[in-house]
Amino acid sequence: MTNGRCIIFSAPSGAGKTSIVKELLKKEDLLLEFSISACSRKPRPGEINGKDYYFLSVEQFTEKIAAGEFIEWEEVYENNFYGTLKNEITRIWQKGKHVVFDVDVKGGIQLKKKLGEAALSIFIQPPSIKELENRLKNRGTETEESLAQRMGKATEEITYAGMFDEIIINDELTKAIETSHQKIRTFIGAE
Repeated sequence: MTNGRCIIFSAPSGAGKTSIVKELLKKEDLLLEFSISACSRKPRPGEINGKDYYFLSVEQFTEKIAAGEFIEWEEVYENNFYGTLKNEITRIWQKGKHVVFDVDVKGGIQLKKKLGEAALSIFIQPPSIKELENRLKNRGTETEESLAQRMGKATEEITYAGMFDEIIINDELTKAIETSHQKIRTFIGAE
């Protein structure tokens, strides 16, 4: 597939984009494959290098930036880099599949700008800031400091929703998955 498509999912942390993407990857009619992002953070328990992320040191990450190997990258927090390697897109298209991205909001905007009409960008919006805070607390992975940092970032990220092709409010996961499925089918011409 030389003219594969890209589906970009972005959202504030805790809005449910990863849950939606995981379900969409099971839908055989979409021919999706997950684009594995690179990051400079340490793996969380259960995460596997080359499956969940390409885990790089800060030094390795900045070397790849300098070499022009990323289509997009961002320093999300100090010395905490995330990005998409160009060869990851090529790898998936060569398999005859469409690329699906699960990226932060600024990364999603950068990808859409670079990929243009080959990409559909979808913003997953939480039903409210309060509900987002509850979801993050229920994860049990946040300290008071990291929760405050994520909530501040989420409030800013929601202001960028209008820069995406589609906004899907995740007030009910099954409905958000089905809406996403239909938007992607239309975009890739599977209708």
